[in-house]
Amino acid sequence: MIGLYDTAAGEVLPLDPREPGRVSMYVCGPTVYGPPHLGHGRFSLVFDVLRRYLEWSGFDVVYVSNITDIDDKILSRAEAEDRPWQEVTAECEAVWWSAMDEMGVKRPDHTPHATEYVMEMIAFVADLVDQGKAYVTSDGVYLDVAEVPGYGLLAHQSIDDLVVGGGERSIVGGSSKRHPADFVLWKFAKPGEPSWPAPWGDGRPGWHTECVVMSLDLLGEDFDIHGGGMDLAFPHHENERAQAVATGREFARRWVHNGFVEVGGEKMSKSLGNFTNLVDLLDAHDPRAYRLIALQAHYRSPVEVTTATVVEAEAALDRLDALARRITAAGVADAEPDERVLDEFRQAMDDDLGTPQAMALAFGLVTRINTLLDAGDLRGASPLVAAWLSMLHAVGLELRDASADLVPDDVAELARARDRARAERDWATADALRHELVSLGWIVEDGAEGTTVRRG
Repeated sequence: MIGLYDTAAGEVLPLDPREPGRVSMYVCGPTVYGPPHLGHGRFSLVFDVLRRYLEWSGFDVVYVSNITDIDDKILSRAEAEDRPWQEVTAECEAVWWSAMDEMGVKRPDHTPHATEYVMEMIAFVADLVDQGKAYVTSDGVYLDVAEVPGYGLLAHQSIDDLVVGGGERSIVGGSSKRHPADFVLWKFAKPGEPSWPAPWGDGRPGWHTECVVMSLDLLGEDFDIHGGGMDLAFPHHENERAQAVATGREFARRWVHNGFVEVGGEKMSKSLGNFTNLVDLLDAHDPRAYRLIALQAHYRSPVEVTTATVVEAEAALDRLDALARRITAAGVADAEPDERVLDEFRQAMDDDLGTPQAMALAFGLVTRINTLLDAGDLRGASPLVAAWLSMLHAVGLELRDASADLVPDDVAELARARDRARAERDWATADALRHELVSLGWIVEDGAEGTTVRRG
């Protein structure tokens, strides 16, 4: 059974699904007001890998990830650009899914939108008000955190410590709140803002309310995994949990959070001026490179995403693709995967999603398989090849389709002519043919099987 680090418990715990053989996951999705950044890319990849590995391990996974399509940032952009806020959200959501598709992130089973759940959120907040756990002020409805047992669980701090730790941070709604840590469930509408009618006054839901309502509706109480970036643990996830607890509901069994993205050793953020657009990265580089970077770092550790690390990942991908092409060219037969290799892979992945160890195993197999192919031992290579391909599939690292490198007859003849020249030790002709192939846009590689070419 896979073990995962539970932020609430502060240790690695067995997953222990609510239903045997079935895993329910809720991962906080984007607020669609602009293009996704690298942090969005990382959490999407981390939880895509977790989902894929669970499915590879035989679990039936129900994966939910929301879209926040009403928010202050969305309204600010719409106002600045003088266009409808719905147009902003539709445009940005389309960009989001395009980026996810490019990275090979599987679409969620459910993608609830905040605006689709407003009525349910109103009913949820009304329940809290009726129970005396929430109260109405001049600017909205707030949760009384003093009424929530164990508030501060994910931050591992008491309520008072959280307030002191806030430093000089401004306290939203401070003048009318009972406690500085109380947070808004329903915002009264300002002039010109979109709003929905509610018993306390027209307005819209607070950010922390949408996820708790949608996750409970789609996955039910006591669902297995709630995930997201480490920056969401507090206050967002803490406040989600608080609302569920306040209404007497069981919430997530395991809280899983991935680490930050760093650029030059600093956390990626707009305020630090090192914000990088994910779309630009995907346009300029192999989209698989970011997945490999995420796999080669432990999901809870910081990860460096720079031009240098992306180019390094692309070079590593070339090694994987080259072996895949060689396997196809050599005609390695299908076989049952080497179970010793797969057991080693499972051991790494089951230990808190140990993808760095899994990737070290995968690249070690590249050397082992190439050695066997050099010796012409196709039979010995085939179980390792099957295990290698299965491992890469389990983490969503797909190899380049060999059909993309179909070689036209005229190019194949140049490659054969080069092999003949090399066999005759006519190095000048061999070099001239290499230059001709390169000028036509082909990458030329020498191996035991002779000259191989692939598109540049």
